[in-house]
Amino acid sequence: MEYLKEEDEEGIHSECETLLGRLSKEMNIFQKNLFFSGPYDNQNAILEFHPGAGGTEAHDWASMLLRMYTRYAELAGFSYKILDILEGEEAGISSATLLVSGKMAYGNLRSENGVHRLVRFSPFDASGGRHTSFASVSVIPEFDQSIAIDINPADLQIDTYHSSGAGGQNVNKTESAVRITHKPTGIVVSCQVERSQMQNKELAMNMLRSKLFQLEEKKRQEEKEKIGGVKKDISFSSQIRSYVFCPYTLVKDLRTDYSETNVQSVMDGNIQNFIDSYLRYDFMEKMKKK
Repeated sequence: MEYLKEEDEEGIHSECETLLGRLSKEMNIFQKNLFFSGPYDNQNAILEFHPGAGGTEAHDWASMLLRMYTRYAELAGFSYKILDILEGEEAGISSATLLVSGKMAYGNLRSENGVHRLVRFSPFDASGGRHTSFASVSVIPEFDQSIAIDINPADLQIDTYHSSGAGGQNVNKTESAVRITHKPTGIVVSCQVERSQMQNKELAMNMLRSKLFQLEEKKRQEEKEKIGGVKKDISFSSQIRSYVFCPYTLVKDLRTDYSETNVQSVMDGNIQNFIDSYLRYDFMEKMKKK
């Protein structure tokens, strides 16, 4: 660029554009290395979906979010499995568990933890009224047997049942689905995606390890803030994003203020800009605390 001030040549223009392009790529890699510096960012991610109050409308919203994240996984090059799903009585889902696997899956998707708000004209309202619905997305890293989490077998209640989801010939014919209850904490996990009961049990145990780890992390954080005199909500239920379908279209992250107007594109899985915006925000917040 200094040379261009002296001599405006096409060759120097071309070289400058090449070098700036290379610098931009290197900067992006550098930023990603900073953003993905968490101890569990390289783990797979487990997402759980639960509708809030609002009946059928909220159940439908939860299923829309499940679809959005499966589409995101496809676009980002991740693989995914719906480990467990409970259909809603009229529409949508009552709950679902999604496993997203790949490099930095949790590092990306940890940004999505919280309550998501929908505003739209409800297709379930004959009067065509506008409705506001809520659904929660809980995101935790997946821990397998390589992570030391002490679980006493005597504390587990393991039940098997017929799979109710996709599974080909095994559906409702063999008790391949597994539900595990951790009696001391009351944590319940279930998996029905695999044909083998043993495989479903292994995936369910990984989910249990992750939930127990999350519980311990939350206890440590609460104790740390109690000692430090910090008074703030550390729950996982805070509202993070609004999706407005009418009277205008807007998706806005309430933490970073980043927004987009193409709601359908976002619902089709194009959420990487929201994720990147949160990663920058989260990194800067951590730097302020240091």
